[in-house]
Amino acid sequence: MKTIFSTLFLVVFSVVFNAQNRWENAKRIAAEKNELILLNFSGSDWCVPCIKLHKNIIETEDFKKLETDNVIVYLNADFPRNKKNQLSAELKKENVSLADQYNQKGIFPYTILLNSEGKILKSWEGIISGDALAFSKEIREIKDNQKP
Repeated sequence: MKTIFSTLFLVVFSVVFNAQNRWENAKRIAAEKNELILLNFSGSDWCVPCIKLHKNIIETEDFKKLETDNVIVYLNADFPRNKKNQLSAELKKENVSLADQYNQKGIFPYTILLNSEGKILKSWEGIISGDALAFSKEIREIKDNQKP
C-alpha cells in the first residue's frame, strides 16, 4: 500500500512540477540571475523571414553566448503549420497566451526583449537587420543600462 501511495504521490508531483510553464520559468530564472528575457514569435516551418532569423541570428555562437554569459533567457513561441511539426497542446496553449499578451497583431517574426517582470524594453518587427554579433551587442548594451 505504501508503494502505491508513494508512486501516486510522485506521479502527481511530477505532473504539477512539469505544469509550470516556460514563461513563468523564464521569469523566475531571469529574476534570480538578473537576466533579460528574449521572446521570439516564429512560424518555424512556413515563415521564410523566421527561418532566416533563426539560421542567421539565433542559431549562431554569438547569440548562444548571450545565454551562456547569463545575459538573456531565450524563449521561442513557435506556431508551426505542418502536421508533423505540431507542438503539444500545453505548449500551443502557452504560445497563444504569450501571443495574446505580447503579439496581438500576429507579426512574424516578432522579437521582444523584456525584463524579468515582463516589461517590454525593446522589440523588433520582422527580420533583424545586421548580423548576430551586432544584435548580441545591442542586447548587451540594453542589459548594461538596466538598473540592478
